[in-house]
Amino acid sequence: MRKFRKVLDGLTTSSPASTLGSPSCGSGAGTPTAAPTPKEIDVQETLQSENFQLCKTVRHGFPNQPTALAFDPVQKLLAIGSRSGGVRILGRPGVDCYCQHDSGAAVLQLQFLINEGALVTACADDTLHLWNLRQRRPAILHSLKFNRERITFCHLPFQSKWLYVGTERGNTHIVNIESFILSGYVIMWNKAIELATKTHPGPVVHLSDSPKDEGKLLIGFESGTIVQWDLRGKKADFRIYYDEAIHSASWHHEGKQFMCSHSDGSLTLWNLRNTTKPFQVTFPHGKIQKDGRKESCKPILKVEYKTTRNSEPFVIFSGGLSYDKAGRRPTLTIMHGKAITVLEMDYPIVEFMALCETPYINEVQEPYAVVVLLEKDLIVVDLTQNSFPIFENPYPMDIHESPVTCTAYFADCPPDIIPILYSIGAKHKKTGYSHKEWPISGGTWTLGSHTYPEIIITGHADGTIKFWDASAITLQMLYKLKTSKVFEKPKPGEGRAAELVEEDPFAVQMVSWCPQSRMFCVVGISAHIILYHFSKYEANTQIESLEVRLQCESEDVISPSENENDPCFSESGSHSPQAHHQQSVSPVSGTTEGNKHSIPCLKVKDRMVRVPPGYQAELVIQLQGIDGEPPQQITSLDINSAYGLLAFGNCNGLAVVDYLQKTVLLCMSTLDLYGAADPYQRLTRSPRRHRQSTSGLTELSDNQQSFDMERSKSPTSVHYPTSLHNDPRILPEPVASLRASHCSPVFYLLDNVKGPGRKLSLPTDLKTDLDHVNGHCTSPTSQPCSAGKPRAQMGAEGPRLTRRGPGRPPFRKAQSAACMEISLPVSHTEGYASRRAMLQQLHGVTMYSHDEHHTGAPYCWSEKAAESRENSFSRSRSSSVSSIDRDTKEAVTTLQFGESYGRKSDALTTPCLWVGTSLGIALVIPMSIPTDQEERMEEPVTFGPSGAVLMLKGSVLRLSFLDCSGTLIQSPYEVWRDINAAEDPDRPRKRKLVHFSPSSSQETYADGHLAVVCSERQAKVFLMPSQSCLFVHNITESSFVLRADVVSVCNSVCLACFCANGHVMTLSLPSLRPLMDVNYLPLTDMRIARTFCFTNGGQALYLSSPTEIQRITYSQEMCDNLQDMLGELFIPIETPEVQNRGFLKGFFGGNATTFDREELFGEASAGKASRSLAQHIPGQAGMEGMKVAAGGVVGELARARIALDERGQRLGELEERTALMMTSAESFSKHAHELMLKCKDKKWYQF
Repeated sequence: MRKFRKVLDGLTTSSPASTLGSPSCGSGAGTPTAAPTPKEIDVQETLQSENFQLCKTVRHGFPNQPTALAFDPVQKLLAIGSRSGGVRILGRPGVDCYCQHDSGAAVLQLQFLINEGALVTACADDTLHLWNLRQRRPAILHSLKFNRERITFCHLPFQSKWLYVGTERGNTHIVNIESFILSGYVIMWNKAIELATKTHPGPVVHLSDSPKDEGKLLIGFESGTIVQWDLRGKKADFRIYYDEAIHSASWHHEGKQFMCSHSDGSLTLWNLRNTTKPFQVTFPHGKIQKDGRKESCKPILKVEYKTTRNSEPFVIFSGGLSYDKAGRRPTLTIMHGKAITVLEMDYPIVEFMALCETPYINEVQEPYAVVVLLEKDLIVVDLTQNSFPIFENPYPMDIHESPVTCTAYFADCPPDIIPILYSIGAKHKKTGYSHKEWPISGGTWTLGSHTYPEIIITGHADGTIKFWDASAITLQMLYKLKTSKVFEKPKPGEGRAAELVEEDPFAVQMVSWCPQSRMFCVVGISAHIILYHFSKYEANTQIESLEVRLQCESEDVISPSENENDPCFSESGSHSPQAHHQQSVSPVSGTTEGNKHSIPCLKVKDRMVRVPPGYQAELVIQLQGIDGEPPQQITSLDINSAYGLLAFGNCNGLAVVDYLQKTVLLCMSTLDLYGAADPYQRLTRSPRRHRQSTSGLTELSDNQQSFDMERSKSPTSVHYPTSLHNDPRILPEPVASLRASHCSPVFYLLDNVKGPGRKLSLPTDLKTDLDHVNGHCTSPTSQPCSAGKPRAQMGAEGPRLTRRGPGRPPFRKAQSAACMEISLPVSHTEGYASRRAMLQQLHGVTMYSHDEHHTGAPYCWSEKAAESRENSFSRSRSSSVSSIDRDTKEAVTTLQFGESYGRKSDALTTPCLWVGTSLGIALVIPMSIPTDQEERMEEPVTFGPSGAVLMLKGSVLRLSFLDCSGTLIQSPYEVWRDINAAEDPDRPRKRKLVHFSPSSSQETYADGHLAVVCSERQAKVFLMPSQSCLFVHNITESSFVLRADVVSVCNSVCLACFCANGHVMTLSLPSLRPLMDVNYLPLTDMRIARTFCFTNGGQALYLSSPTEIQRITYSQEMCDNLQDMLGELFIPIETPEVQNRGFLKGFFGGNATTFDREELFGEASAGKASRSLAQHIPGQAGMEGMKVAAGGVVGELARARIALDERGQRLGELEERTALMMTSAESFSKHAHELMLKCKDKKWYQF
């Protein structure tokens, strides 16, 4: 039981800084208030460090950059190797295992030990590994590192323990699989070829034993030389020298013929009776030209020659097309008798393999399918049907069908949502698949006991949204939504707007989903928002659209003619949000030139459209561009179905839309939201003149090369007040004191400016003051940003600003578009050293955010800083590079609707909108929403002035609420209702709202609730409505938080954070006590920053590669149960018996000869191999070894204690058994003595 005491209001506002408008965490406006009587709050925290452990659970998707393929025909398992050293083992749906080589070397080849539960991998670092598959998490048993030769090909005969390894030098070595020791038997290249041959045959590209005699080994060299080596006699039976290079070879099952594929696109068939010339030469895709010559063809990289009982043999190969047919897609050719079928593939073929009924190479093969591994897909072709259809892939291999741009993870969803999404998505599935079952059916998998409905949502570059069923650590497609259908197809080349359309104008930036109300909101890269409702019925609908002009331009612009010679500015009156919420946009310019390009890039369909069942578009919101420049991208979003409101923000400000009435309620800059409660002193910026001027801010860039499309060009002229240069004595007193203290995050941008046209450099001490990466999408403040509204809030006696009169020219501020491009060298071991480097690698743009305290040198612009900055990044030509445009940049980074207290004096909760900004400010906007359904559709929603301003270090990432007992307060929502269903006139449908009060009891309800605010640097817990800071925790000083979420774990809640240095940590709530801090992975890939997200139940995910989703857990309970949830790879199956060939066929055809490999390759006959040739590396012996290594000393002590307890228990049982035996012996002795006394006097005949 932990007891937390309220902090007195105004206690932290008694410092002198409060008079300057920079309140502490417990102050809303910087004025002390009367403190209520403190009352104890009792919160029982149940989470401990023992509840957390971080481990990977499962990886979904297609293996990135695949390199190798293998199949076990008895166990029905498929293995795929990748360039990054990963191995995926697939069986029946649910059996999906991922293994990773520690070296990270590419996997060159895979070989199953058929029906033995083991796998051999050959990697690019010339190392062989033996994996044990008889456990749910495979482990390496042995490794063999070749030191002097490079591995090129491996072959493991069926039911053999000797592995043939071909090398780049042309030699063939033999490895014992059981001991992983190299045999002394070596086939040297110079012995394999004739002594008269003067040229090296090249690397070994093929090894296979003869189906007729296992003692014969067929060796193929790259140059075209083929040798059949007699293993017993240690000599060559025959040698074939062909003009064309060999890529592969394949035996006929009788062992009398084999086929080779060559680099000239030909196939050669060789008969062992006459090896002087090929029995047959064919060019499957080479036609005879008019001059009688054959067309030149591409190489045939692989061929497989498979026989059948009742028909002609199959010849399957990849490549071989003629060179003159440019642009043709990669093909797989199937030759069956005289029929030739060419299957075109979407991606290049990496490897293919025919699946056969028997594992024995000397039997009729009977191929039934072909597995084709492509660069970005895996397909299986059905060979039993003449049309060769493909099987429907049960694995989620199409995650990357379009590049993933954002992810969302929802655990504990309503149980009815998954079946209904699946039923609707099943109607749109493709047809034409094979009707047979998926042939890769190995392993077993059962639904674990610790399962609950989970859904993963992925957004893609082409605007599609995919819903995935992620329950029970599997992944299955549920439903696919195409957001591009809302818009007209863009026509290239039409007007200025078409020039600004990017390659992926529909790319999804972030999503917001309410599973209870089934409302779904999508934010696109073109600054558009689409709101969807769910319906089980198709409908004809008209899509409503709203255009919002969210721009930080206002009338409060300083005229240079007024203030150029006046060092003292006067302050305008305080600005309340009520004065601005009715105007949808701030005026920019009245000229036609300024507005002629303000139309959005995407056009919403303005006609009735037929929409299928599922998610149907209801409203589209588009941000307008200004002066032909594209709008700023949206950085934050929240939707609340109970309120019927949608809020979004960017680096310009905030907008709130009533989607029930289809109106814009609020649209203003972030500065205007504060009203009189602005905690910062902000200096005004000089405005820009009309567009006819051609000098000014464009000269502030160090790089005069124009950016792509010149979006950021702003030919303006700036005049600076000459009386503010380098003289703090003439500054207003509050500003001078701030400059001396360097405590307030204020940029003194007019310092050291000598006049217009001077190049401004970036301060070196601000390299960490970048904005965060907002989990779903790009950094909220790393987008192109336009100027903030100029304000200067001074002390009570400070000077005041004069407002521009009606007759003065409307000067506009310099608007920034594309900011900077930075490419910093990043250490792969330490991750990204600064947020600047990481964010520039993300998007090439930047913007500043401020910590609560700044230390170091004053913010001045110097040429020295410019030189140091030039060494680390290059700047595009952009007006945003000028620091004069960055003084009041404050992006909206997170939004949260909920029931809260808008002001300190509130006694009851009201609907509120919490707003988090890039300056570390969390402010609360109270709302008044009509409760009656009819009034809600007619009366407007009103907003009150901001009553709470809370401050943190760094950009605000997450806002959440707890009641005073520590329970998470969910946002209110509307129960889903199908608006397209037939309505009963007797029972009209009404909105059913579900609200969550801070507590069910009135006594605790009056105590308020707790607000959890997490930023990039720290987390704070506030008590509302008093706004007292109860707890604060500095999460990181050297790095910054990328993603933070309040999640439920083990029937409690905690704060989970992912930092840029790769640390995953959890903090208790509300005390913010560290529970777990694990250095999981360094952030070397921006994809992780974009897609990392937490969810309830102690789970998280991220995109580990462009094609794969990695799921992890930080819950000890799930780690303990993970073994039961994973599939079993190996199942004991009897090996099929050899087919009976019959007496006559065996007598005349010759039986397959067997020989003892152990006798030939063993140490007794072959001797030992050179120690310098290869090094044996023992692996961890299964899961027990891994557990011991991971457990450490504590685990050893615990196991020793358990062993001692068991030993003591066994000793106690032994003592009891000994006592029983003694008692029994005494009883036996007594009875024997009695019997002896009874019978000692009797004669023998008396018995």
